Amino acid sequence: MSAPASTPSAERLHALDAVRGFALLLGIAFHATLSFLPGPHQVWPVQDSHRSAALAVAFFSLHVFRMTTFFLIAGFFAHLTFHKRGARAFIKDRLKRIGVPLLVGWPFLFAGIVGASIWAATLANGGILPKGPPPGPPAPPLAFPLTHLWFLYVLLIFYAATLAGRWLVTRLDARGRVAALADKVTAGLMANPLGPIALAVPLTVAFALNRPWLMWFGIPTPDSSLIPNLPAFVGFGFAFLVGWVLHRRAGLIRRLEGRWGLNLGVAAFLLGGCLSWLGVTPVVTPAAQTWQTVAYGGAYALATWCGALGLIGLALRFLSKESAVRRYVADASYWLYLIHMPIIMALQVAVSRLDWPAEVKFTAILAIALPLMFASYELMVRHSVIGAVLNGRRVPRPARLPNPSVARNHPEGPKELAR
Repeated sequence: MSAPASTPSAERLHALDAVRGFALLLGIAFHATLSFLPGPHQVWPVQDSHRSAALAVAFFSLHVFRMTTFFLIAGFFAHLTFHKRGARAFIKDRLKRIGVPLLVGWPFLFAGIVGASIWAATLANGGILPKGPPPGPPAPPLAFPLTHLWFLYVLLIFYAATLAGRWLVTRLDARGRVAALADKVTAGLMANPLGPIALAVPLTVAFALNRPWLMWFGIPTPDSSLIPNLPAFVGFGFAFLVGWVLHRRAGLIRRLEGRWGLNLGVAAFLLGGCLSWLGVTPVVTPAAQTWQTVAYGGAYALATWCGALGLIGLALRFLSKESAVRRYVADASYWLYLIHMPIIMALQVAVSRLDWPAEVKFTAILAIALPLMFASYELMVRHSVIGAVLNGRRVPRPARLPNPSVARNHPEGPKELAR
């Protein structure tokens, strides 16, 4: 495979790092909306006494583009890391930063989620623990509760599949014709304002083939089985692949700067159309196999890609300069996303019976959870071995300056004390 083209300047990557962290932080807000969704059906272990159509719109909108954006940038940075470090170091790095948090973190986080769910069920049952959970849908093949850590599991699958595919291509196409074709197609997609339509085709097909499909929830979250569902595997996997190939000619990503407004405008228009079609109340009945369902799937898929490309273009336009604050938040976002679920769920239970508007409760949940989680990052993670595992480096603690009065009175003087 031919060598990749040069990457954008270093400051350009700050924008992508910011978007990746932003997508993870949006996931915290996304999960915080779940207890407030309107309708008679309970779709979350915690069900609040107050509901909100506005928070349902927020849930719906965030779900459309958030994880596609994340996987697109993950593929971009994966290719960067692979060609910077080599295959062996890349595999070692991914196992440490993705595999270890999944294996080590899952038992503790799952226990916290179960505990919050039991608390919610007990509170909803008048303070008495129900005898058993309500009946649910049949378990999928290889059922396993990956919880919100499913994205780590799916990332490992994408890494393995991409490396296997790359190895096969290099063996069968020594002249690099496949790579040249991929570069040409990527250049065309990035240069053409109609590129998102082509990018939306695989996800549209996956929606059409997926049965049963709950249209209102878009891409089904692959959190309940070791076999990812078809829309998630195709939608997120294709986004990862596009990001991987895009980094081969990384300068092409700058074309998104000039079209961020167009892409976000189209995404907003399509989102409005989808919500007008289905309404703001979650629809929990499977979609019928009709041309209207296929049309809705196409509109949803196009909104997904326009939203992802528009958000990246917006960041490239306005967040390309280095920022210590944004870098800190981007570094912290991984830890925050890993630990947030039990915390958010516990706070949802705590406010669930308060006679406050849903939007006030939602704001209070985030106002309490985010400072606590950022504090845990600073005190427990950033300067520890955990930070080295998650972010690839351990940030040293700031050196403490000596007390000026002590330094002046030290027999060897201030210089000796500072050694």
